[in-house]
Amino acid sequence: MRTTDREIQELRDQILGQVDLSKEPDDREISNLVAETCSHFAKGKLLNLAEQEELRQYLFHSLRKLDVLQELLDDPEITEIMVNGADHIFYEKKGQLFASDRKFTSKEKLNDVIQQIAAGNNRMVNEASPIVDTRLPDGSRVNVVLSPISIDGSAVSIRKFPSKPLEMEDLIRMGTVSEKAAELLKILVCAGFNLFISGGTGSGKTTVLNALSQYIPKEERIITIEDSAELQLIGKPNLVRLETRNANTEGVLPITIRDLIRTALRMRPNRLIVGECRGAEALDVLQAMNTGHDGSLSTGHANSCRDMLSRLETMVLMGMELPLTAIRSQIASGIDVLVHLGRMRDGSRKILAITELAEYKDGEIRLNDIYRFEESGKSRHCVEGSLRHVGTLEHTEKLKRAGVTAEEI
Repeated sequence: MRTTDREIQELRDQILGQVDLSKEPDDREISNLVAETCSHFAKGKLLNLAEQEELRQYLFHSLRKLDVLQELLDDPEITEIMVNGADHIFYEKKGQLFASDRKFTSKEKLNDVIQQIAAGNNRMVNEASPIVDTRLPDGSRVNVVLSPISIDGSAVSIRKFPSKPLEMEDLIRMGTVSEKAAELLKILVCAGFNLFISGGTGSGKTTVLNALSQYIPKEERIITIEDSAELQLIGKPNLVRLETRNANTEGVLPITIRDLIRTALRMRPNRLIVGECRGAEALDVLQAMNTGHDGSLSTGHANSCRDMLSRLETMVLMGMELPLTAIRSQIASGIDVLVHLGRMRDGSRKILAITELAEYKDGEIRLNDIYRFEESGKSRHCVEGSLRHVGTLEHTEKLKRAGVTAEEI
């Protein structure tokens, strides 16, 4: 764009000077003022139609929406946006990272946008509470860390989610999972197996959790618990969505994942879905899975299925000092199947393992791989391989109760 930052600021001031501050201006009024101002400016600057339209959108977004971020948010192919201070914006598109040529006009403008995001979800972010997790109206997940905690300027991370949630058929088409493995997962969810989804950051855990949730029978009562609401369960009439709340300087007390799990258990759920286990709430999730809430689902960060078990042990110990044998027994009896995802070197996301927690014996949990991803190609830039069927489910009691025979899987 040939327009300088100084010219843009002057145009913004000119538009704001024409706004009637005695009432709340609507988008149409601002849009008309922007168009008129841009038209006059373009004549003196000799801007072509494309440049005029780019300037018009830029000014409108800076006045009514999320400034330079709006263009990135409107691009359906962009999945993640990262702001490292006012001058550095990056985004992920088709699995690859790119640097944006856009930047905020000032640190103050970036902080204005941050306050706008937080206020839109009744969250507070300031010097006393400089870190916040929130979401945009479309469900996109937002993490904010203010300066000076973020040394080089306030940092914003936005994880976008599609307006229409991906279904298992979409994941099959994208190569995330095979048809046979997807059919197994469908049967497991319908039969009430407790599933735990593991993987690294950005591996697609929430996407897979959302896809699996679509298989829950619509007559069942579902309660979801999340730090910031991301799940999009469609066609589930008996659904209650719970979200945590941060404490603030006005004396409002926090409401944690653990608080919400305890509350949810009094609400007669058939299924409990906890968006992510990060700490002591893992104990509450395991206890729920062990006390008749079959078909519960959750996720956690880990590098492998075995690593997820170790992480769960650590998380339980954050909340209560228990013997390791007792913790492992709870894990083995509560979780039926682990689904592990990975983000590959070509940017694709794949289910790498579907693993049964087969047995707890002599202080160790024995894992039984049912599906495992095996890479076949040697290309450095493109991952080739398949999710191979390498084992059979050992515990079939829940299948029998659901009227499913082992031969069907």
